[in-house]
Amino acid sequence: MKPVKTLEEFTFPLKDFFIEIFKDKIFLIGGTIRDYILYHRIDSDRDIDLVVINHCYEAIEKKLKPYGKTSTVGKSFAVVKFTPRGCAFTFDISAPRRDVKRSGDSHSHKNFIIDSGPHISLEEDLGRRDFTCNSIAQRLLDNEIFDPFHGIEAIAEKRIVMTGPETFFDDPLRLLRGARFASVHCFDIDPEIYENAKDVRLDELSKERVAEELSRLLLESERPGLGLNQYWRLTVLEKLFPTLYALSLTIQDAEFHPETDEFGHHTVWAHTMIAMDIAKKISRWFKLDEEQTLALLLGTLLHDIGKGVTTQWEFKRGRMTVTSIFHDSRGVEMADAFLTDLKIETRKNFPLKDTVLNLVKYHHRIYDLYRNREKIGFKAISRLVKDLEDHDLLLLLLDFADRRSREPGPLNFTDPKEDEVIQWYTRQKEEFNITQETIQPIVMGRHLLLEGISPGKQMGIYLNELYERQLDGEFSTLEEGLEIFRGMKK
Repeated sequence: MKPVKTLEEFTFPLKDFFIEIFKDKIFLIGGTIRDYILYHRIDSDRDIDLVVINHCYEAIEKKLKPYGKTSTVGKSFAVVKFTPRGCAFTFDISAPRRDVKRSGDSHSHKNFIIDSGPHISLEEDLGRRDFTCNSIAQRLLDNEIFDPFHGIEAIAEKRIVMTGPETFFDDPLRLLRGARFASVHCFDIDPEIYENAKDVRLDELSKERVAEELSRLLLESERPGLGLNQYWRLTVLEKLFPTLYALSLTIQDAEFHPETDEFGHHTVWAHTMIAMDIAKKISRWFKLDEEQTLALLLGTLLHDIGKGVTTQWEFKRGRMTVTSIFHDSRGVEMADAFLTDLKIETRKNFPLKDTVLNLVKYHHRIYDLYRNREKIGFKAISRLVKDLEDHDLLLLLLDFADRRSREPGPLNFTDPKEDEVIQWYTRQKEEFNITQETIQPIVMGRHLLLEGISPGKQMGIYLNELYERQLDGEFSTLEEGLEIFRGMKK
C-alpha cells in the first residue's frame, strides 16, 4: 500500500513519545484525521486512536507498561487503553485486526471472532472500518498518509461512503453512525447505503448503544433535524422508533402549520424536525449545559408524539380541520414508554427523564398563559415554576421553537431574547420575584408541631393545603401562613 502525500503535518499530545517507542510501526487512524482535513484542528476532547502494525496486543502492552497505566478493558478487541504517567488523557492503541463472522445472520458482537496480530496488514485493518472517511491512516514517523479506500476524496465531496459493502452491514449501528456523521459534517449519504438499509435488522442492537448514539447526534450536531431525517430515510425510525415514525404519516392542519418537508407535506414529523434545529440554535443563545440541552432536544423531539394517535378530522371554525385533542396528555404516556425503552433516566445526576416528561406534558402552557396575560398573576406563574421543578426555562425555549417553526425562515432569527413571549414571561417572574427558592413552602412541619399538631396524615393534609394557598398568593410570610392555619383548624 503506497502512501499519498496530501495532508500537512499536524501534532497531538505525546506524538513524539509514541514514535520513540514504536518507530515507524505506529499510525494515527480514523476520525482525528477526518476532522483535521475538514476543520484544520484537533479536538482536545476527541479520543485519539492509534494502530501499531507488526505487533500483537501483548507486545504493545509490554512496551507501554513501564510508562503508565494499561487497562485490559479492550483486550477482547485487541485494544490497549493506555494512560501515560502524569497524564489524564487515555489513548486507545490497538493491534491491527479483522472481524470474522462465525455463522448465520446474527449481527450480535458474540457472533464475531476478532482476529488480530502481526499477520494483519494496515490495509486489512482499515478495510474493516465503517466509512471511507474513517479509513485513513497517518504514519507518525514521517506523516505519510495511507488512503486505500479514497477517503480523502469522499471528504472533499462531502459523502458518506461504505468502506467495504460486503461487510458494512455486519454492524447495524453503522446506520445510526452514518446519520450522525451526515448531520454533524453536513455530508450526503451514498445512495447504495439507502438502497440496502431496508434489509438491515436493528433488533439486536442494545438499547444502551441506541440511546448513546441518539444522544450523540442531538448533542454534536448543529442541525439535529438533518440527522433525524436520515433516521427516517435509512428506515431506522420505522424499525427502532415506531411512535416517531407515525408522525411522518400524520398530517397537520395547513392553516395553523404552514411548514412542510422538502416534498411539501404538512406532517408532524416535518414540524418536529424544524423545531429541533431551532431548539439546538436557541440552546446556544442561552448557554445551556449538556444535560439541559439534551433535555430540551428530547422534549422537542417528543412534544407532539401523542399526535400520532390523536389526530382526526373535525368540523371546526366553519370548515373541516385537522385536530389532535389531548395529544399532550397522551404524549406523556408515549414519551414515558419511549424513554423507558431506551433506559433513559438520569444523566450526571440530572433528572433527564422527569424533565423531558414535564416538557411534553406542559408544552402548551407558556403560550396559554401569554394568550391570557391580562388575567395572569403570581398564582399561575408560581405554579408553573413549581410544576417544572426549576426547569421552566427549558419549557420557555421549547415554546419558542414550537412557535418559530411555523414562521417563514424559521432559523433566521437573531436574538431570541427579544421574542415577545420570552420577554413577557421573564418580566413576570422578575416582578413577582418567583424562583424555585422563593416558592419553597413557608409553613413546615416543625411549625405545626408548635401549634399542637402531631406528625401524621392530618399534618400532611394541612401542609399541602397551606402550600397550595401559598402558591395562590394568599400569604407570603410565616406569620400570615400560621394565621390562615389557625383559621383552618376552627
